[in-house]
Amino acid sequence: MPILSGARIFVESLLREKVEVVFGYPGGKVIPLYDELYDAPIKHILVRHEQGAAHAADGYARSTGKVGVCIATSGPGATNLVTGLATAYMDSVPVVAFTGQAPTSLIGTDSFQEIDIRGITLPVTKHNYMVTNVKDLAKTIKEAFYIARTGRPGPVLIDLPVDVLKSHADFMYPESVHLPGYQPTYEGNYMQIKSAAEAINSSQRPVIFAGGGVINSNASEELTNMATKGRIPVVTSLMGLGVFPEDHELSLKMLGMHGTMYANYAISEADLIIGIGVRFDDRVTGKLETFAPHAKIIHIDIDPAEVNKNVKVDIPIVGNAKNVLDKLIPLIKTIERKEWLEQIKEWKRRFPLNYEYDDNSIKPQYLIEKLDELTDENTVIVTEVGQNQMWAAQYFRFSKPRSFITSGGLGTMGYGLPASVGVQVGNPNKTVINISGDGSFQMNLQELATISSNRLPVKIIILNNGTLGMVRQWQELFFDERYSATILENPDFVKLAQAYGIKSLRIDQTNDVEMALKEVLNYDGPVLLDVIIPQDENVFPMVPEGASINEMLELKKKKREKEKQGEVA
Repeated sequence: MPILSGARIFVESLLREKVEVVFGYPGGKVIPLYDELYDAPIKHILVRHEQGAAHAADGYARSTGKVGVCIATSGPGATNLVTGLATAYMDSVPVVAFTGQAPTSLIGTDSFQEIDIRGITLPVTKHNYMVTNVKDLAKTIKEAFYIARTGRPGPVLIDLPVDVLKSHADFMYPESVHLPGYQPTYEGNYMQIKSAAEAINSSQRPVIFAGGGVINSNASEELTNMATKGRIPVVTSLMGLGVFPEDHELSLKMLGMHGTMYANYAISEADLIIGIGVRFDDRVTGKLETFAPHAKIIHIDIDPAEVNKNVKVDIPIVGNAKNVLDKLIPLIKTIERKEWLEQIKEWKRRFPLNYEYDDNSIKPQYLIEKLDELTDENTVIVTEVGQNQMWAAQYFRFSKPRSFITSGGLGTMGYGLPASVGVQVGNPNKTVINISGDGSFQMNLQELATISSNRLPVKIIILNNGTLGMVRQWQELFFDERYSATILENPDFVKLAQAYGIKSLRIDQTNDVEMALKEVLNYDGPVLLDVIIPQDENVFPMVPEGASINEMLELKKKKREKEKQGEVA
């Protein structure tokens, strides 16, 4: 066995895990790691802020299915990772983060840049470690990758005191991991699966509700087979977009606060909901007391903690979605369910997604529709958070898993641009498009330097309305149009991008949309498109906070209410 330094053991362990790229930012306590990375066959992407490293690793992981890796130094370097780790944790993304730490002899003395990063990240990591003996380093790294990628995926953090990195030990990488307290269940109980099949076969109005867990388990094909065999319509969560082709007749697109009206109506009238890899969070259920009042609920999930957490479940099945569906599909009968599917067709006809087209101003919905027309299946959409995120989710038609990358659970503004870095690095042959709002974009715009210096051909589209759009929308609808701290004074984004050496252009006329998008998509390199949109454009439909999901505000209602108010005045 070779005797290696802790820093060299770190590199050799990553190679054993087949890590190809890491995202990071150096500092005093991780210099030994960076010295070893200098000659290592591992690509290092230098971000411009540690939060960017965490989001880039996250985007890489979501889009490739591999574990994302990020590095930060001690103190503020480590704390800057926290938002990114929380984002990954909420959306079940496999990330392993390495942080530098003060020497073990100084821990607990408030030494320079010493921080209890384990304590800080305990609530937002699946597990975390501090390695105090170099002999434990290889084993710890092995466990971290195993924990991050197995069961319900999630981020794991390893804190590395600098003296451990400089110490030496025999290097032997473990072949396997045995953690008695951690034994994820992959195979669902067959009797429960059989009960689920019986419930599906006897139902008249079933709906499949598919989420990110289906994508994580690579079960998109099985889900599609189940839906088509059973003639069962499919709704998805935000995290589940792409798991079922949205041009399929059985697709109802997204459910919830800004989901389609027909998806929300279908859930509200269903007699059976088959939840697969979902959390039934509040943005989906609306008012819990009135959620799916006529339905029995089957819940398939690898995390037993999610079952019966938010909604009462009639048939729980704990297991990997792909494995469970493999056993469930042969038990499902082909039933036409003509009356139910006709009702859904009628809802689709009566309540389509809609907006008011305008020749004079660029409607963001129109731009997203055009973008959808001009791109193919080799495209990955990465969004920020807010109105831009919802318009992309509503108006772009997703047909493949891992083609929509966004922060769902935490709703992290500033996620999209650095996540695009990770997505593009992990998918060099795909078209990566970052759809952003002007508010979110400014949260992590320093990563333009990362994109430029690495010549990453990310396409950045800013939907620029000069406001924090989603907050402004709530202020308009529920706070008497009192726009407190939501109107922005933005820089010139075109000049800003040019300062980073990135091609940029601006449009404010509807007639220019198609030509500009073609120019952006055909350009061989990074490009930023600043799109001026109306400040008062809102996202509809919308379920108000505390309302049932079938109580949706829609565009026409808003317009009528404003006209009524005008008549009264």
